[in-house]
Amino acid sequence: MFKSFTILAVAIVGMGVVTNYYLQSVPDMPNLDFDRWWGDGNKPKQEDETIRPFKIVFNETMLEDLRMRLRNRRPYTPPLEGMKSENGINTIYLEKILNYWQDEYNFKERADLLNRYPHFKTRVQGLDIHYIRVKPETKGKQVLPMLLMHGWPSSSKEFDQVIPMLTTPRKGYDFVFEVIAVDLPGYGFSEGTNKPGLNPLQIGILMKNLMKRLGFDKFYIQAGDWGSQVATHMCTVFPDDILGFHTNMPVSIRLISNLKYFLGSLFPSLVVEDKYRHRMYPLSDTLPYLMRESGYYHLQATKPDTIGAAITDTPAGMAAYIFEKIAVVSNKNQLNTLHGGLESLALDDLIDTATILWANERITTSMRLYAEAFITSEIFIVHEIPTKVPTAAIKFLHEIIYQPDCILRDKFPNLVHSTTLDFGGHFAGMHTPKELADDVFESVVEFIKFHEKNDK
Repeated sequence: MFKSFTILAVAIVGMGVVTNYYLQSVPDMPNLDFDRWWGDGNKPKQEDETIRPFKIVFNETMLEDLRMRLRNRRPYTPPLEGMKSENGINTIYLEKILNYWQDEYNFKERADLLNRYPHFKTRVQGLDIHYIRVKPETKGKQVLPMLLMHGWPSSSKEFDQVIPMLTTPRKGYDFVFEVIAVDLPGYGFSEGTNKPGLNPLQIGILMKNLMKRLGFDKFYIQAGDWGSQVATHMCTVFPDDILGFHTNMPVSIRLISNLKYFLGSLFPSLVVEDKYRHRMYPLSDTLPYLMRESGYYHLQATKPDTIGAAITDTPAGMAAYIFEKIAVVSNKNQLNTLHGGLESLALDDLIDTATILWANERITTSMRLYAEAFITSEIFIVHEIPTKVPTAAIKFLHEIIYQPDCILRDKFPNLVHSTTLDFGGHFAGMHTPKELADDVFESVVEFIKFHEKNDK
């Protein structure tokens, strides 16, 4: 019996060693095309690399059409008795938003507000890419380049409150930022592709080429949502070019990370501090929340063109769809209110987001990113490769998913700064811009210390 027990114990330990080796193993970097053409037709012999000033204009033809469609919308079915936002967007509350968009929202004033920053476009790998570039007015301080990247259904507009906070010199800091806030391909004022395969990894390559076009061989990144995934791949593929990565949606999806997440449901203290346990466990609370709120994700990851076709010619329907998702990740505990979480954000910021989507016909091209992220094997390979880039994470209360530092370090072993807050949501640039900017400054101090220590 002792012999049998010994054999069994050795077998279990051996299986554990093999399993751990497999989960911790790092694959080789796949072969990547750093100049893949995403524009119409074939790549020309001579590419247009000019940088062109751009101005946001909501023209009268578009506005007349938009207002007509809003005026002619059908009456909505009211919520069930006693229901607020539990079944989705509250249509009584939605009517108020749509009436404001139709009759009170000042399109010219909002465009002028966005145009207070210099806007540009340039063609990268065949796609016209829009970005904001703001240089600080300062003397005696080091100017550091910072790339800002958003997610769905947003654009560079998400950072319009953060930009002046990053480009204004601060007491106690000997640096300030030159900001490049970009619209991802198929979002905002950036062109989408008609070719399959433009996933977050490929967008990362495109963003690296954009920054090179602008004269930056090395730079910092701040990003959330899909922008955070793009940035994660940039850190993995170009680790010597990214000086530091700050994210408000920190996620590791390595196999070992997923295993830790689920094993933590049995032994939470091994994974997460007691004061943050409720953000992950019990899974009987977390999984129903994710199931309830991820239906849109599954739809956009499988049939983005269908939902795109359904709402592409109805601004009211498009607004209902995106506002409901914006609401729940701004405050997931407010389904029992008429606004469902929307009042965490300023109404004009919400309408800006909808107007930019509508004016540029970006609802389908933006949603396609969900499907592209799951098609090719190269992206899953790169997910499994840790990055040496120094990383900082800020975790707001209502972010979609919470991961403790012990999980994040699977992907980001050089996690040098981590902040957890008991407020805030997914769209940090619009919701909590000051806290976001403050954390960026604090994190870059740690990035600089990291490089000074490791460059010796």
